[in-house]
Amino acid sequence: MILVRNRQQLLSGNKHKLKTHRHIVVFFIDMISRFLKFFFHKNLSAYVVRNISTLYILAFIAVLASCSPKITKPVVKTPAKPVEQKTATKFTQGNISVFVPFQLNKFNLKTVTKVQIGKADMAIDFYQGLMLGIDSAANEGLNFKVNVFDSRDDNSQLAGLIKREAVKSSNLLIGPIFPDGIKYMTSFSEANKMPLISPLAASKPSEFNNPYLISVVNDIEQHGIKAADYIAKQYKADQTIVVLINTKKSSDEAFAAPIRKQFAAKHPSFVVQEFSSTYVFETKMVKGKKYAVIVCSDDAPFVAPSLTKLHRLKNIAGYPIQVFGHPNWAKQTYNIDQLQNLQTVLSSSYYIDYKNNKVINFVKAYRTKYEFEPTEYAFKGFDVGYYFGKLIAKHGANYADFIVKENYKGLHNDFNFGYDAEYGYYNQHLMMLQYRNTALVQVD
Repeated sequence: MILVRNRQQLLSGNKHKLKTHRHIVVFFIDMISRFLKFFFHKNLSAYVVRNISTLYILAFIAVLASCSPKITKPVVKTPAKPVEQKTATKFTQGNISVFVPFQLNKFNLKTVTKVQIGKADMAIDFYQGLMLGIDSAANEGLNFKVNVFDSRDDNSQLAGLIKREAVKSSNLLIGPIFPDGIKYMTSFSEANKMPLISPLAASKPSEFNNPYLISVVNDIEQHGIKAADYIAKQYKADQTIVVLINTKKSSDEAFAAPIRKQFAAKHPSFVVQEFSSTYVFETKMVKGKKYAVIVCSDDAPFVAPSLTKLHRLKNIAGYPIQVFGHPNWAKQTYNIDQLQNLQTVLSSSYYIDYKNNKVINFVKAYRTKYEFEPTEYAFKGFDVGYYFGKLIAKHGANYADFIVKENYKGLHNDFNFGYDAEYGYYNQHLMMLQYRNTALVQVD
């Protein structure tokens, strides 16, 4: 069951008896001392020989007098009270706070346009998928209280929200969606040792420096490493030349740098060349080698002619070329025939297999509840809600101890988290997709 808050929302004894006993002991000691004084005025040795039995009696009396008066009355032992066993508080409800930029403050319900509403689509779709995921996790037998807040993509709004008791008592924070909001929430997350999920941003975890951050989407460096490892697995080093088409723009270099570094560190037997364009590359080509060409850009005006040039080099000049593209190509449109002819492969953290039964069931449930088709963000929201909701339902307040231990096969990507003491948790799973039959198909 999910409860959702509105979005704006001394040992025992007698002292007198002890005093009486003390007087008795003093009396006996005084009596014995008088006897001793008397003995020392007489011939003690003769007296002892004649009255040995009397001395035995006196000695016996002295012993009795020196003993504790407790022997005169049996001691009643009071049974000790049993130690009260404290039972651990049972975890009965998961508290989750969600920060989504609905930006409702910008909408005038009387004059709102479809375009304005469209800007909130991503937030709404993610939220709806997330709620379906948490609802599915609730079937594990745990109640959830979900506090949903409009972050408005505004840090001043977040400053007010984190003062609320509902947020302070949360077991998990989901969002904000954008990097600036995640950065703002870092100090609150660290101070309260509260896990904070970055659900959609592909930013490097090192940008936030938060050991409690959970980065779901893979960053560009992970994509570069994945591409390098995939090529090294598919090709033989003595037969292949790896080529990077890199304009050296900051965005292109962000993808090229980890590829270059991974080959040098893990696959040093491969020859890696680098050119600013396919036109420069053409002048350096040699026969008898296979070419794994990585186009590091996602700038469409640069990519489109680059693909055309590579297509001609393969089909007219006869060079064996396979292209590896930037992960953003999956959201862009290029000549599908060229992409397929070049056997183009992309790394990706998002792929939906609409033939999968779990995907089919999710789509049906989403349609029934919201009367819309689920988008990319709805799928991502569901996986985040279901995986982390299930962890909380299974392990309670200590669920974070199991993030790196329990993997998840999701609808849009699998979760296989690693951990860095400085940067927090990061998803390690990535897929390789290839253009086949006018669509992208998972090949690794």
